[in-house]
Amino acid sequence: MQIKAAVTRAKASPMSLETLDLEAPRAGEILVRVVATGICHTDIAMRDQIYPVPQPIVLGHEGAGIVEQVGAAVSKVVPGDHVVMSYNSCGHCPSCAESEPNYCHHFFEHNFAGARADGGSPLSRDGEPIHGNFFGQSSFASFALCHERNIVKVRKDAPLELLGPLACGIQTGAGAVINALQVRPGNSFAAFGVGSVGLSAIMAARVCGATTIIGIDVNEDRLRLARDLGATHTVNPRAANTVEQIMSITGIGANFALDTTARPEVIRQAMESLAARGTLGIVGASSLDTELTFNAMHIMTAGRKLRGIVEGDSTPEVFIPQLIELFLQGRFPFDRLVKFYPFEQVNDAIHDAETGICVKPIIRIS
Repeated sequence: MQIKAAVTRAKASPMSLETLDLEAPRAGEILVRVVATGICHTDIAMRDQIYPVPQPIVLGHEGAGIVEQVGAAVSKVVPGDHVVMSYNSCGHCPSCAESEPNYCHHFFEHNFAGARADGGSPLSRDGEPIHGNFFGQSSFASFALCHERNIVKVRKDAPLELLGPLACGIQTGAGAVINALQVRPGNSFAAFGVGSVGLSAIMAARVCGATTIIGIDVNEDRLRLARDLGATHTVNPRAANTVEQIMSITGIGANFALDTTARPEVIRQAMESLAARGTLGIVGASSLDTELTFNAMHIMTAGRKLRGIVEGDSTPEVFIPQLIELFLQGRFPFDRLVKFYPFEQVNDAIHDAETGICVKPIIRIS
């Protein structure tokens, strides 16, 4: 079939809307009509080759849509089901076997290789191969092929066009707090960077019952939104020393912190802001060879911990429906982060995400 897709053909260049050919689903694949898809900074990093992916490629990994067709081996969904497409995994490595697919031993080849397992792509244009299967979906397109491992069936009374960002950015922030750090009632929590991941973490900390929730950012508009969404305190590093401010607010330091900036100097500040036995989670890196430095005595003598977090330690088919239920109850208002754009304005949406004009752009596809 022919589809419309946003194709990335060159490093740090605008995507072009093109008509492509999409193969029919194979036995284990699912054809989804994409209703809307979120834009994540991972898409931008891949476009800019911070993490190298083959080009030309169709990116997009926060897709939501309606199942159109299923392969012969698929039993998880049927045509007409509403779904969210999340990250892909192999299903048979030690991490997948222990229900931690976010740490799949083959995560990179299943999400960043731009190809099916056999090395081919379901996408082409006039015989020219176009890399697809990004995050098992390539959802910057009117239709996408995904897999049972990365599809989540969702309730039909939830606003489908809003749900795509739950697949990655929002799942990462909320899951980091709920699943990975396991923030508890009465704890203190600090989010370094209050974009979509940090703000999702702040909302989740409020759900968990944290009594001191601190948002740190240089963008005053984002800090105001953080306070609206549950932050009890905010810090602008341009106006005050971040570590000193957190120590003053908490008295002993934060029990938990999450860095979303991927900047080594900020990650060090986050570690220095922890209380004894506190834990810092990190969810990104500025490049593949990013290095961090810490004071070893500061960490060792107080039992402080640093841990990496991928996709919020989330099993999507479990966690995404939980976030939807919290949203419908009014306890996780992630719609406050969102701005919608038509598909034709995909490059404008990416620009607004890069410059901070919009927290979480969503592209309406159909």
